[in-house]
Amino acid sequence: MTTNTLTAENTAMILIDHQIGTMGWVRSISFEEMKQNALVLAKSAKAIGMPVLLTSSLESQAQGPLLEELKTILPEEYESRIQRVGVVNAMDDPNFANAVKKLGRKNLIIAGVTNDVCTVFPALSAVKDGYNVQVVADAGGSPTKFADEIALRRMEANGVTLTSTNQLIAELAKDWTTEDGAKLIQIMFVDILSKL
Repeated sequence: MTTNTLTAENTAMILIDHQIGTMGWVRSISFEEMKQNALVLAKSAKAIGMPVLLTSSLESQAQGPLLEELKTILPEEYESRIQRVGVVNAMDDPNFANAVKKLGRKNLIIAGVTNDVCTVFPALSAVKDGYNVQVVADAGGSPTKFADEIALRRMEANGVTLTSTNQLIAELAKDWTTEDGAKLIQIMFVDILSKL
């Protein structure tokens, strides 16, 4: 459970398996909405200088490559992404777990595809390891609404704070009149509200 204020200085963002193939298996949210929210998270973190860790699994197989836009938004993070070779729980991959530790942040914002496989297990592991974890539920999804609901309930019951993209952006902004707040409200208007 997150008990302190999230800032770019004490928080890191982790985007797990936002891959074309994997995203195509999701039916609990539309592909476009899930993609839009994931990219908004990436843009928001970049705008306020929050570190981002990207990971993927089996890119050369059915899961496919990460979203091409992530390469544009976060070129360095994309190049240094942790490419797992089939490990379901990213925290069980030593390269990924070490990369999370190197971020040096106690608060983690996690979004992944799918929520019922790619997100739930590392989120639960991170809580067990002492991190404060917020999962952005609408920047991921699951093959069915039932599977998504069960995954979200399981995470929440085990200390994960659930949030949405808009709610997280507002939480990070704290005040729209600050420098970071102005950047974040611009992203919210351009990338979310203007498309409703």
